[in-house]
Amino acid sequence: MAARRLKHWGWGFEDQHPAWEDIVSASEGIRAHLGFGETPERPVPLEEVRMPEPRLEAPPGIAAICSTDRHDRAVHALGKAYRDIVRGFRGDYSSAPDVVAHPRSEEDVERVLAWCADAGAKAIPFGGGTSVVGGIEPRFDEPAVSLDLKALDRVLEVDERSRAARIQAGALGPGLEDQLRERGLTLRHFPQTFEYSTLGGWVATRAGGHFATGLTHIDDLVESVRAITPAGTWESRRLPGSGAGPSPDRMLIGSEGTLGVITEAWVRLQERPVHKASAGVEFETFASGAEAVRALSQSGLQPSNCRLLDAGEAALTGASQSGNALLVLGFESADHPLGPWIERALELCRDHGGVGEATEAKSGEGVSAWRGAFLQAPYLRDTLVACGVLSETFETAITWDRFGAFVESVRGAVLEALGEGQVTCRLTHVYPDGAAPYFTVLAPARRGSELEQWQEVKAAASEAIEAGGGTITHHHAVGRDHRPWYDRQRPEPFAGALRAAKSAVDPEWLLNPGVLIDRGS
Repeated sequence: MAARRLKHWGWGFEDQHPAWEDIVSASEGIRAHLGFGETPERPVPLEEVRMPEPRLEAPPGIAAICSTDRHDRAVHALGKAYRDIVRGFRGDYSSAPDVVAHPRSEEDVERVLAWCADAGAKAIPFGGGTSVVGGIEPRFDEPAVSLDLKALDRVLEVDERSRAARIQAGALGPGLEDQLRERGLTLRHFPQTFEYSTLGGWVATRAGGHFATGLTHIDDLVESVRAITPAGTWESRRLPGSGAGPSPDRMLIGSEGTLGVITEAWVRLQERPVHKASAGVEFETFASGAEAVRALSQSGLQPSNCRLLDAGEAALTGASQSGNALLVLGFESADHPLGPWIERALELCRDHGGVGEATEAKSGEGVSAWRGAFLQAPYLRDTLVACGVLSETFETAITWDRFGAFVESVRGAVLEALGEGQVTCRLTHVYPDGAAPYFTVLAPARRGSELEQWQEVKAAASEAIEAGGGTITHHHAVGRDHRPWYDRQRPEPFAGALRAAKSAVDPEWLLNPGVLIDRGS
């Protein structure tokens, strides 16, 4: 059987794209549900997209792992932000990489980097291509090589006594979990991009998983990291913890392909959960729900899921049509039943006006509806683009003392920039000292000017976040889209230290230029 091919634009595989008549039918439902949307358009076919001719030719030593295939270059040209989807839909691949390399070993990675140095080309490490911040797009003048790591996809070693595994960086989420499942173990890291993103991508972007508290960030799950840099191999010692100076792992976690090509990591595993309990709890207001979430986050109960949806988000996803905010609350354990945990959590919710009941192992209707909508959102967005709907998300984090005013100011700034449409909010991750608000934007697209419209909305959101003291990104990474605000957020002495570190491991500045740091800024 022929291997499944990813869509050259949008989300998922080619065979997952809905039939044209289904898109036409969906457009009617979209207009009824949102109050806006237009007659759908068809995407530009791959054979008609605008793409420059490659400026590089791989030398004989690595030609077998290199490709200038049109589909391959298109898939590696753009990420998955709204702007990327629109450009792919319209057939604009003017920034496609010249060559896509598919290394099968660390030696291949070294050979590709050496060739880039000799050819005056830049190299962009590529995991699953799910970046929503311009992290994989060659926005520079020099020739570009996209370095796709997905052939490095194996679980190499499992230490069951320490409950850890050495895994290659190109392992996609489902493949990684399949290899661990036979041992009854799990990494338990499930970002929304789980199907199409890789371990190396998670490490490079400081990815956040689905779970709202506890060990959910990849930072917490990494034991050690190995990377190939132009200056040599970077590998940390495998330890449960260390106080020996600044952490070499922490330096690579979040480096976004600028300091080295991550090839493998030792990660901490957990036993697969067998006990689960969940509840959907409704609150009259988002503010009262947020107070309950704050109490939960400071209680030490550590729920696996603690996602608060405002009324608009709950209605949009079909989780609740009551006009109330909805808290999606859950616990899971591989060790013990969870009755006392969820009962205490519900007591805290009731203290703040929450109404809901616990269910063992099985989610309620509202929780199930939200989970389904969460997983299908990336697929639906392709249809929304075809139907003339601007659909985008952005996220941040803020401390509890500033939370209420911050959310309203950000929401107001984006609504003003939109002019028409809606902005909903949910909390994706919660901490004793604050939370991560995640905003969804839906509005009539200005067809023909979608990119300018997106830029206006993105700038308004980012300026409001920066002005309110939030972070420009909680788990989406910096990339190229967030650079202006990241530059303001980071301390200037740190910028100088990061610039010096990059110069030390990447003297020619070959790796992913424009992300995190530049030679002079």
